Amino acid sequence: MSVQARDLARGSVELILANQTPSGAFIASPTFSQYGYCWLRDGAFTAFALDLVGEHAAAARFHDWVTEVVLARSGDLRRAIESVRRGEPPQPNDCLHCRYAADGSESLVEWPTFQLDGPGIWLWALGEHLAGGGELSPRRTAAARLAAEYLAALWNCPSYDAWEESPESIHSSTVGAIAAGLRAAERYLDEGVAKPWSGVADIIVRHLRESARDGYLPKWPGSAAVDASLLWLGYPYRLFAPDDPLFAATLARIECDLVSADRGVHRYLDDIYYGGGEWALLTAALGSVYAERDAPGDRERARRCLAWIERQADGDGLLPEQVAERALHPEWVDHWVRLWGPSARPLVWSHATYLVLHHQLEAMNR
Repeated sequence: MSVQARDLARGSVELILANQTPSGAFIASPTFSQYGYCWLRDGAFTAFALDLVGEHAAAARFHDWVTEVVLARSGDLRRAIESVRRGEPPQPNDCLHCRYAADGSESLVEWPTFQLDGPGIWLWALGEHLAGGGELSPRRTAAARLAAEYLAALWNCPSYDAWEESPESIHSSTVGAIAAGLRAAERYLDEGVAKPWSGVADIIVRHLRESARDGYLPKWPGSAAVDASLLWLGYPYRLFAPDDPLFAATLARIECDLVSADRGVHRYLDDIYYGGGEWALLTAALGSVYAERDAPGDRERARRCLAWIERQADGDGLLPEQVAERALHPEWVDHWVRLWGPSARPLVWSHATYLVLHHQLEAMNR
């Protein structure tokens, strides 16, 4: 592993820890005007990365923070569950938000808040934390049970996707995150007794297979597009094996449509956010899939992804959310720069996913 990789990995750990508040929340970006909050999704991926590199105490503090966020809204979540069971859509105020202030309070700023992937990713990341020696305290247990019941009831409700867009659809990446979370919950919560979430993960996986289009997973059922967030279904969720024909075909479509020659990865073809640039965290996800698959040539492909991310670090070792050098829709770049300033740098989530890929490649070299 190069000196640059070791230095960026060490710096990434330091940056993540510096952006964890005393409450346990990770601030998504300390310098970007819209990202001064903790997202359940970003934070869960970050906690997973910290567990991989041995920073278990920091990961535990995040899980305790989410636990209190969930338990503080137990009445709301119960109302959402009952609404769905009556055949009614859940009320937005009864649903978990995608992001919270460091103290666990809800933001008063209008935002696409109803996202179901975040609590699913948290349940999955908590399972990874427990598998690594973390403890399942009574409060964590209560929060995880409530989150699992909530997701089992709401999984097929339309919601905003991982990019906080398209709320009218049921997104393949979102339901994959929910399935991963519920599978984890079945391992550490079910205790051999039927629960409201028992078997729901299997139902979701069948739904995903039935929604396949021409052998690959679409962005949502009926769409012809793919989305790079579908990479997570292979790794780190391991919802599909790397050689599963459905996942292999999805990966091939992502490589064809969304991956540049040097391995920078776009979100989806119609993306206009900052022009639809290449995302560091998605390049890390692609590299992680290659590292997990480890077929002939995959290790070199994973290294190329790592090297691409390293080239995006500035002189202070800070990684961006995305870069616009090969934006899909460059005419939109200035619009977002005028609105919110340059793309977020640093993005804590980018550093976390870099750490995951770095860890995988180091493990392969041992």
